[in-house]
Amino acid sequence: MADTEEIKKPKQKSATVCGYPISIFFIVVNEFCERFSYYGMRAVLVLYFKYFLKWDDDLATTIYHTFVAFCYLTPILGAIIADSWLGKFKTIVYLSIVYTLGQIVMAISAIHDITDTNKDGTPENMSFHVALSMVGLSLIALGTGGIKPCVAAFGGDQFQDHQEKQRSTFFSIFYLSINAGSLLSTIITPMLRAQECGIYSQQKCYPLAFGVPAALMVVALIVFIIGSGMYNKTAPQGNILVKVCKCIAFAIKNRYRHRYSQFSQRTHWMDWADEKYDKLLIAQVKMVVKVLFLYIPLPMFWALFDQQGSRWTLQATTMDGDFGLLTIQPDQMQTVNPILILALVPIMDSVIYPLISKCKLNFTPLKKMTVGMFLAALAFIAAALVQLQIDKTLPQFPSGTGVQAKIINMLDRQVDGSAGALKFSLQPFTAEEDYMSFDGRFALEFGGNVSPVSLKNGSRNTLAIIQDGALPRHLEFTDITAKPEQGANAVRFFNGYSSILNITTGTLDFGSTVKNKMSTYANVPHGEAKFHIKDNAGNQCDYSLTLGFGSSYTLLIPSTFKFGTNCEKSINTALDIKPNSFHMAWQIPQYFLITAGEVVFSVTGLEFSYSQAPSNMKSVLQAGWLLTVAVGNIIVLIVAEAAKLPDQWAEYILFASLLLLVDFLFAFMAYFYTYIDPAKIEAQFAHSDPKDKEKKKSLEMGRKDSDGNSNSDRKSSYTSHNEKKDVQSRM
Repeated sequence: MADTEEIKKPKQKSATVCGYPISIFFIVVNEFCERFSYYGMRAVLVLYFKYFLKWDDDLATTIYHTFVAFCYLTPILGAIIADSWLGKFKTIVYLSIVYTLGQIVMAISAIHDITDTNKDGTPENMSFHVALSMVGLSLIALGTGGIKPCVAAFGGDQFQDHQEKQRSTFFSIFYLSINAGSLLSTIITPMLRAQECGIYSQQKCYPLAFGVPAALMVVALIVFIIGSGMYNKTAPQGNILVKVCKCIAFAIKNRYRHRYSQFSQRTHWMDWADEKYDKLLIAQVKMVVKVLFLYIPLPMFWALFDQQGSRWTLQATTMDGDFGLLTIQPDQMQTVNPILILALVPIMDSVIYPLISKCKLNFTPLKKMTVGMFLAALAFIAAALVQLQIDKTLPQFPSGTGVQAKIINMLDRQVDGSAGALKFSLQPFTAEEDYMSFDGRFALEFGGNVSPVSLKNGSRNTLAIIQDGALPRHLEFTDITAKPEQGANAVRFFNGYSSILNITTGTLDFGSTVKNKMSTYANVPHGEAKFHIKDNAGNQCDYSLTLGFGSSYTLLIPSTFKFGTNCEKSINTALDIKPNSFHMAWQIPQYFLITAGEVVFSVTGLEFSYSQAPSNMKSVLQAGWLLTVAVGNIIVLIVAEAAKLPDQWAEYILFASLLLLVDFLFAFMAYFYTYIDPAKIEAQFAHSDPKDKEKKKSLEMGRKDSDGNSNSDRKSSYTSHNEKKDVQSRM
């Protein structure tokens, strides 16, 4: 709590540059660094869950949306702390420290070498990393949510009353810093993640991807503290949100107490609060409740919108990210959203809305929000269509009871035979193009030999026909049963050569492979891969292969292989899993639709809310708005867990259908909504009845449960100015 002298102090005039307080430059830099830190960490989070912690898609999505939900629940706590106890400055500093610690803990949790005792690149104690991650995310959710309602309002506090124009410009710059931080971080951190680092083994560099956002949060905290002596710091004066909640609670309790027919009824249920609260406050609460009622359907929009960072990112991992000069990482596709935001906001304001107005169409804010929800539903229909095309390119892996087998011929002559009821004919040193599927045991017949084959249920296998003395026989090798992770390519070698071969590519080592054996798999990145094949005598052969995303190859080194010129020409390839062939650019239409929906829905929704609420109640509406985002992320958890749909495209259609249903409900509610002018309504209560005041005072003194509602109404630290509506839509 601030000192008494600070409370009495008027807002001091700080040093200015070009008419702007110097202090706001520290605040803008702080916001840029903080948004870079948050969005950078969040951009790679779902892939960290999937590929580092080894969670499946559903669990990764569940924890991701739980985290986002908490990030939008904690702003209410931050605003109450700032307005009731610490003030905005101390709240920002203290919770930024918590935030920074959370980012540092996340970076530490991603260091695989900490528990990688056998130095194979896989942590032995995954529970340790999971525990650290959850602690880090909890601290981040508390920190980012807690400072969210404070920073923009604290910036507004730096201006004098006559600086309305400068304040408006500040919020525009503030909004730009948010988008700049978001855009740069979603480009940079996926690039950092794609690097390889480690002490004992080289793995995807999640510590760096989380460490850079942690460093930016340290910078944000330091920059903010440096400007401490230049800030105007207003003392906490009580939180209007708490007062509104108490007023509503009293009205409900009093209405319940007078529920019997002998008591006279009142026009509105909030009128039951007039025994304790003045008529102006009750009228203001009525206006707020009227808008909050319209908020009920809104979480469904956010349930779809926030899946850009979870389901859509996971969808991108099964697509081709080769854009020619650029290779786009799956988590970098999220940059399409902030880029389109910067383009669509001015287009909507300068072109689309004026054009609609010239056509004499009454495009009210609620109609705009209805259209925004419809566009978001269309985005998920587009995502479902993309998923259907992706599914056509994905391999059909065996069911739990079935098996699959591919036959390769490592003999120097053609082999004709059959596997069960299926016949095959293979040229020397070649493989079948596709896997054959079987329900269980089958007989393998070739060259006059018949061998029973029994493979593990649900497995994929390679059956290599080799020469063993006078007669050929087959060897069995287990293949991978999933697409390689993170767009890499699973490559292995079959050594048909007469001696041990050592094969490497870059920093990857396939190990020593003896004759008629298969090497281990190595995950080779996209691009031109050069393999170095050496024997124990020091001979070397270089073999090049152009790799896409998500493929699997078995490279066959025949018995006729010879080191020397053109040695690579005798090596044959067997494609086990085709590379991702559906291009990532096909996600752009769904990103365009969801972003257009965001511009029409989010910005308009805040504008509408502010126009329909009393000036000192905007914080309550901001709390309600952030709560819809949190509830939306909780809906994702409920729907995804309850539906358990086997196909991802069906889940997209389910979400689109739910939003269309909710959109229809919202349009129905909006049709009966009557727009009001809060200023006119408040003017009617400008002069309260002295007798009414005396009655309330007497009642309050006589009540045992009086809670001393003496705190004056004020603008909460959620949002003190109308200009913040665009800012809060991206925070």
